[in-house]
Amino acid sequence: MYNFTGSDSIPLPTSLGIQDRIPGIAFKIPDLEGVAQLILTEVGTGNVKACVQATLSNGWSTHQTSVEWVTRGIALVTLLLAIWHSLSPQAILPFRFIDLLLLYQTIASSSFLSLNYPSTYRAFTLNFAWAMGLFSTSSSFQPSIDRMRHLTGGNLANATSASAVGLVNRKLSPYNLIDSAPTQASSSLTRRAASSWSRLLIADFPTSIRSTLASATEGTVQTVTTSSSNVLQAGIPISVNSLHIGTANAFMTVFLCALILVACTLAVFLLAFILSVAVGRFSRQDDIGKTRLKSAYLTFVHAWSIRLALFLFLPIVLFSFYQWTLKDSWLSILLSVIAFIALLIAVLYPAVVILRYARREGREALFKDSDHLASNGPLYGQYRVHRFYFFIPLLLAVFLKAIFIAFATGNGEVQIILMVILEGFVVISHLVLRPYRTRGGDVFSSFLAIIRLICSGLMIAFIESLNVAPIPRTVIGLVIAVVFSVTVLITYINLIINSGIHWLWTRGRSKASIQSSTDVSIVETSDDGSVEKSRMLLSPSSSSKNVLRPANPTPEHNDNLSPPLLQPFPVSPTETEITTTSAYTNNRTSGTMTVGSLLPRRWSFSPLNSPTVSPQMQEPGAFASHNNNSPSYRYSDTPSLQNGHEPT
Repeated sequence: MYNFTGSDSIPLPTSLGIQDRIPGIAFKIPDLEGVAQLILTEVGTGNVKACVQATLSNGWSTHQTSVEWVTRGIALVTLLLAIWHSLSPQAILPFRFIDLLLLYQTIASSSFLSLNYPSTYRAFTLNFAWAMGLFSTSSSFQPSIDRMRHLTGGNLANATSASAVGLVNRKLSPYNLIDSAPTQASSSLTRRAASSWSRLLIADFPTSIRSTLASATEGTVQTVTTSSSNVLQAGIPISVNSLHIGTANAFMTVFLCALILVACTLAVFLLAFILSVAVGRFSRQDDIGKTRLKSAYLTFVHAWSIRLALFLFLPIVLFSFYQWTLKDSWLSILLSVIAFIALLIAVLYPAVVILRYARREGREALFKDSDHLASNGPLYGQYRVHRFYFFIPLLLAVFLKAIFIAFATGNGEVQIILMVILEGFVVISHLVLRPYRTRGGDVFSSFLAIIRLICSGLMIAFIESLNVAPIPRTVIGLVIAVVFSVTVLITYINLIINSGIHWLWTRGRSKASIQSSTDVSIVETSDDGSVEKSRMLLSPSSSSKNVLRPANPTPEHNDNLSPPLLQPFPVSPTETEITTTSAYTNNRTSGTMTVGSLLPRRWSFSPLNSPTVSPQMQEPGAFASHNNNSPSYRYSDTPSLQNGHEPT
């Protein structure tokens, strides 16, 4: 098979009835797997002399540059908020930020298996390839990587700036050719037959595109067969070449992007150091304050170094393993070994420190020691005390995933079976151990694990040996893409909730509601400036120690008082004199109590004499005359005392 480059609009005769044979849905499905094939055979022998294939497209695709920028922008905003939240070791947002990046990496790496993915799903995963260090804009330094590889013993194919679809194995999407007869016949084509056929083909085309096709077929004509060195097999080769990155350049591309990210992180650390020094100098802190500031800076650097290592763990380990299988450039292999060892140290060293500290001081000490929690908390801070070790199976799962993808290349059945088993164990561990401190954390993490398991199970339909028809595979690919998209949206909502934006919005609404319905410590004055009355209206969240008893309502100024406040106390009517009987005396026969008198203090008790029984009850508004031998109890218009205790 030969690749020809050219384009033109050639109307087909209506007698062919092409429009009736094309369903209307073909103009709506993204990344249409349509192929036009022309086979030239010899009349006498029937041997295939040439075969031309062209993929068809309707202009729709699930790979959108705008989606890439949106996902990057949201990740960047989350990073800035996570840096602010990380000042508190118990904050959830930094952990959710890592969960977001790992979700991106899960989607991108799901297309690295040796499976016959539909074109629409393969294009969808390219939106998140940047999380694996594979940027489509990195093609600018691909020639430099090619030159380095060839100078250090590399002999694999270079990166191409053209579309990688023409180099895809014809058994895979979008070609899906089960019959290999044209492929075998095309392998016997010579340069002479190819050039003569191309001249014959050009003679039949309109003059407007003859020059284009002629220039495209000049020089060496590449033959794409199953045995060709430039054919793109399923998995990493097709994925990285779709971003104009050569298969042998994949690790170096990820390595250079990782170096750029590390350099940016070091710049942030340097800026934080300058700010800490400036704060310590201009704030005139004592030695203790400077020591605390230095300790806070060191814990900040250590914590975010661990988070950076967690983010780079899967890309570096995966492509380092894959580079070892290529056996291309000795320099690339050496750099992959160095990067792999450095990353293992960055991840395993704090893990060993945590386990050793827990064994020596106890598991509770991991969370009681604030410095240790702030420094190594990115690994275990979100888990319960008795499940602090849960980061170990998660790291092991990522490590095994990299091994399955890199070392089982070419055997999609083994890869997908191992992936399903691995994701199944992760789901079981979440459901059984329930390691997170909150129920919401357990639900969210279990949800992500179940989504990974479901999508891995659906990918079984992409195994080549099953020979699933292109249309069902495309439908399954769209279902997986929708499931992952909804999961990303749910993760965004979780980020908003844990970022504090939702809390600030709710708090602002509650404040506005309180201010519109209540007033705090309002003092009203009369026309002459004298204080008429004072009242305190409090919200339900007010502290009980600030609650003041309302003063007596006045007939002249009671507009702002609600009717329940104007009701008399249920014990006795206002301005009523009550004669009580005391069980504590024998020699007193009468007692007088008045209610409704405003006293200068909260309540007044004047022990004149012991109370005696008085059968009299005066009318409201009247005051009884006091006997010198009877005590007088006078209250303001406040709840009365019962049994010597103040009512609550």
